[in-house]
Amino acid sequence: MEQGKQEVMGVKGSPQQLQNPIEQLQARFKELETGLRAWLAKQSLPVEAAIVTATSAAQGAAIGGLMGSLTGDISSSFPNPPPQASLDPQAMASFKQAQALSGGPLVQARNFAVMTGVNAGISCVLKRLRGKEDVQSSMVAAFGSGAMFSLVSGLGGPNQVGNAVTSGLFFALVQGGLFQFGQKFSQPAAEDVRYTKTRSMLQNLGLQDYEKNFKKGLLTDNTLPLLSDSALRDVKIPPGPRLLILDHIQRNKGLRGK
Repeated sequence: MEQGKQEVMGVKGSPQQLQNPIEQLQARFKELETGLRAWLAKQSLPVEAAIVTATSAAQGAAIGGLMGSLTGDISSSFPNPPPQASLDPQAMASFKQAQALSGGPLVQARNFAVMTGVNAGISCVLKRLRGKEDVQSSMVAAFGSGAMFSLVSGLGGPNQVGNAVTSGLFFALVQGGLFQFGQKFSQPAAEDVRYTKTRSMLQNLGLQDYEKNFKKGLLTDNTLPLLSDSALRDVKIPPGPRLLILDHIQRNKGLRGK
């Protein structure tokens, strides 16, 4: 009877039962994503590029369609251009660009699908060929994405090739800047070698929160044998942690003396 209660309690208290359904869904999605990436890595370059391009285009189309649904088809509210504007290529180009950027769900889905699909496809090919992901690859992919977006969305106007190149260069510069910005802030800060022993001592004592106090007072590893109660008080370390630190230093001195 007692064993049966324990089994029931074990089932009720199992982590799988208590886990958040959203977390379970996220974990399942990560497993599928990891498995898909591992499978793609074993495929030939054309197969991987085609699948990556298609899936990214589908995601872009979903985002574009959603944005188009939220904003509505503003292009239908634009008045027809006056007859004299049709004689001015620049005016007609501006009108067409405005219509392209304000299309409905289908237009935006097409534009975003092309933009994200081309970007992902080029990035996939470059990563496989070069064996790495860097700012150059990112900018090349963004250039192709911007150029195709310009051509498909109708932003090119009379000079389609020239405007496509301009859009590609703009996309490449923005993507390159974002890539460099992300790399700068995603890399962990370099560990200060001057506080290696100090950091280890504080972690052993459970006082790692006071590492910043040592750094503010420039109490490096070289100053550890010289530490005193007044020096620790000057960097605003409370009495209890001060006693633990000084006791630790005295014990280490005794061990070295032996």
